[in-house]
Amino acid sequence: MTMASAYDFVSNLSPAQICQLFYVLSAAAVLAVAAVPDRAQQLLTQYGARSSKAAVPPAAISGPNDTSQDLRYGDPGCLIRCVSCLTSVGKIPHAWFIHFYILSLACTTFWAAQFITRGTVLQLIVENQCSKRTSSMTLSQVILVWFLMGLQGARRLYEYLAVLRPSSSSMWIIHWFLGNAFYLCTSISIWVEGSGSIRCSGEDCPGIQLPPFKSVIASLVFLIAWLMQYQCHRYLAGLEKYSLPEDGLFRYLVCPHYTCECLLYLSLAVTAAPEGQLYNQTLVCAVLFVSVNLGVTANGTKLWYCERFGNQVQGKWKMIPIVF
Repeated sequence: MTMASAYDFVSNLSPAQICQLFYVLSAAAVLAVAAVPDRAQQLLTQYGARSSKAAVPPAAISGPNDTSQDLRYGDPGCLIRCVSCLTSVGKIPHAWFIHFYILSLACTTFWAAQFITRGTVLQLIVENQCSKRTSSMTLSQVILVWFLMGLQGARRLYEYLAVLRPSSSSMWIIHWFLGNAFYLCTSISIWVEGSGSIRCSGEDCPGIQLPPFKSVIASLVFLIAWLMQYQCHRYLAGLEKYSLPEDGLFRYLVCPHYTCECLLYLSLAVTAAPEGQLYNQTLVCAVLFVSVNLGVTANGTKLWYCERFGNQVQGKWKMIPIVF
């Protein structure tokens, strides 16, 4: 495919399809990382506590002359050296995660202002989306999902400011860029399939009505997952450093806070389903990315727990009961 044909392909996509493409390609990139050898994958994906040398079991931080590690992981080779060199550049504080939630709230505020004032940026996206003649959410659904996404961003920001303990660990800057891109894209995805209702004005267009029953039920599921995730984060914040969480949902799942995150976005996808559809196609693509991204992290978390705590986590699901 030439650059010209690639440009033509992208230019013919609707804003919703561009968001969907971002999620799918990002999920594919995460899966590609998950397919590389274990040692390279650890360098590419681990951050926070698991990236700290103090948190790594002795077998994983043995010296350069320790052959037991090479027997386990295989000869590092050129790939490991290249990945190690690559990830050593652009290390940033893990505390920069807070930028995701600042950006999420800023985007929620920006799009609300654009909606109230019929701003140029919003109208440009709406007109482009409407030109593709796709089905639309109702205006009440648009407002509802806007509110729910803002609620999630506000809670996560509060957690970073008032609940979670400061961390001295670091992460690769690519994680930071990808996280910010996700929240920026999601701030558009939650309303873009409601462009028809946003565009509509005048007596022939319906006003704000009660959202569909399906959206109300999905919103309740969102609020339950929202509360459960907060409880998980508060529990984790109160644990002794590098200890094994075993209370509440952690008795059955290694990463129940990730389970809640997936459920949050899945419920948003149902809440924002256009008329005649079971779910919002753009937000389902967001669910795909969230599930893949957190699934890879949950897998690494269980492996780390197994190395540190042995059989205590063997019977637990990683993230999704029965499935994973």
